[in-house]
Amino acid sequence: MPTADLEIVNARLPLADGGELFRLAVSGGRWTAVEPQAGRLASPEHEPIGAIGFERLPSVRRLDLEGRVLLPGFVDVHMHLDKAYSLPFVRNRSGTLLEAIGNYRAAAPAFAKETIRDRIVKAALRSASFGSATLRSHLDVPVHLGRDVAMRTIEAALEARELVSGFVDIQYFPMYFYDPAMEGELTEFAAETLRMGVDGVGGAPHLTPDPAAGIDWAFRMATGFGLPIDLHADETDDPSVKTIDVYCDYVVRYGYSGRATAGHLCSLAAMEHEEAERLIAKMAEAGVAAATLPAVNLYLQGRGDRGNVRRGVTRVRELADAGVKVAAASDNIQDPFHPFGRGDMLQIGLMASYAAHLAGEEDILTVLRMLTQVPAAIAGVREYGVAAGNPASFAVFDAASAEELFQELPAGRWVYNKSRWTGASELIRRRYDDSPTAASPSFAE
Repeated sequence: MPTADLEIVNARLPLADGGELFRLAVSGGRWTAVEPQAGRLASPEHEPIGAIGFERLPSVRRLDLEGRVLLPGFVDVHMHLDKAYSLPFVRNRSGTLLEAIGNYRAAAPAFAKETIRDRIVKAALRSASFGSATLRSHLDVPVHLGRDVAMRTIEAALEARELVSGFVDIQYFPMYFYDPAMEGELTEFAAETLRMGVDGVGGAPHLTPDPAAGIDWAFRMATGFGLPIDLHADETDDPSVKTIDVYCDYVVRYGYSGRATAGHLCSLAAMEHEEAERLIAKMAEAGVAAATLPAVNLYLQGRGDRGNVRRGVTRVRELADAGVKVAAASDNIQDPFHPFGRGDMLQIGLMASYAAHLAGEEDILTVLRMLTQVPAAIAGVREYGVAAGNPASFAVFDAASAEELFQELPAGRWVYNKSRWTGASELIRRRYDDSPTAASPSFAE
């Protein structure tokens, strides 16, 4: 193996073929070698990663993972970074989606741009500390509350993205709320934000008075700017709500196969099997990807049920079996929509395993792909994965198997991205104040 900036031996790559342990090399921020080993390599030149303090880690060029798991950086493809850590200021007594929406909208005008920016920075860095390399965040832009209220979130998000750009990549999809009475104002605002550098068109048409009109407007904006579309769809227990049906029609009409994503899809879990199967087949044919948000939907849905409570998580296995790309993602972090969470994709994977009955030995790799390869494809992340020539974005976990990742949720993690070690979770916590309005952190190179 030629001289490299970083050499790694005894790495376990559960998503790779060709061997149990691997020898790896990184130069110039890219993988230059990914080679199966013939058994465990004993090399005095390679230092055991568990014996190296983080402060010294950047100076070590030869590492022995001692059989620990290495994964490509997680891709969290559905988040709400602007709302993260707002729970102390916005509560939700009923635990319902509608109260969460109403309470957050009532509080939104009081949030300064700096407050929103620093919440995004904190949530993004915490996510990076747990191994995420790419995040897609939906943004709350309530134009009906005034242009200033809506625009401050866009400006805060773009500033935050620049602040964390050395650690994690962020995509933004504003949630444009379509109201025909405000179409002109909304279109002008959306066009301006799309020119400012947000990455796609978002929204929640099932919550609007005319879902079909909202979907039509969203596609006109997305196609006009040549950007992907990612809509919240049917986040309800009501089986009669089927905006995904219309969504698929528009995807086909505009040739958006592979560029359209639907989040939540809770009503699929509530409707009769035959109708759900029809819609799932339609999604597969249209090329619409799905994002399941197990933690938040388990928390929010079924609030009106007694006894046999519907849990809201969509039909993950059926979607995947039909050929639909299905990713699992964090959604909300410590806000009125979900009081828990920390941006840890292993935690989300465990929740998905429970909720979707994906806990069999053969299912573990499926869940790992829902956190890595599948969302990377949905987000359009190029050159993704542990392969020669790709950017070296990865996390090492204090676990000896894929199954152990979910059994133990190991605290020991080492994250490498942007040509450097970006920090273990302890480092992030130590260097970033827990206050949601703290100044941006300063990290040692």
